[in-house]
Amino acid sequence: MLDAKRSRISGKAISVRGNDIDTDRIIPARYLKCVTFDKLGDHVFEDDRILMREKGQVHPFDDPRFAEAEILLVNKNFGCGSSREHAPQALRRWNRGIKAIVGESFAEIFFSNCVSLGIPCCVVEEADIARLMEANAANPDLIVTVSIADCTVTWDDQSCWLTIPAEVRQQFLDGTWDMTFELLSAREAIMATAARLPYFNQWK
Repeated sequence: MLDAKRSRISGKAISVRGNDIDTDRIIPARYLKCVTFDKLGDHVFEDDRILMREKGQVHPFDDPRFAEAEILLVNKNFGCGSSREHAPQALRRWNRGIKAIVGESFAEIFFSNCVSLGIPCCVVEEADIARLMEANAANPDLIVTVSIADCTVTWDDQSCWLTIPAEVRQQFLDGTWDMTFELLSAREAIMATAARLPYFNQWK
């Protein structure tokens, strides 16, 4: 049986600093014409990465030290701009895949799109994300643990509180954020109901 529950997520982290990073920066608009989301991870933050290379700098998503990161650290109003679901889809498909995002605040539609993919967007205080980003910069192998159950983020011997809407938190804990999981879990009940319908044609 599939398990869609998200109570505790641990992994290496990657920091993308700056406020108001919009979805066009996360995944450029030219990739909205893609037929599937499969290759979007290759192009996440593409224009920002190109610009930094031209300046002789290295974007975090080009830095091999963070290639195994699964927790994204951000600042204020991350994911603002257009409502494209391609943005969280690209993050989910980058390398090992971003599995949780920790930041100061998130654009509402981006937050909702992340929930539908099982990616918790957890809000922490400005001082806490600053501490966490500094620790991540000093040690790319730092393991960050996001506990939806305990509403905490921990790293080394430090921790801070996270906030996430109560109903969304419960969806992650129960696994009910995933509509496919919900459908498959109710397969027997669905089949029983279908069998009672006069127009049911025995599909399986």
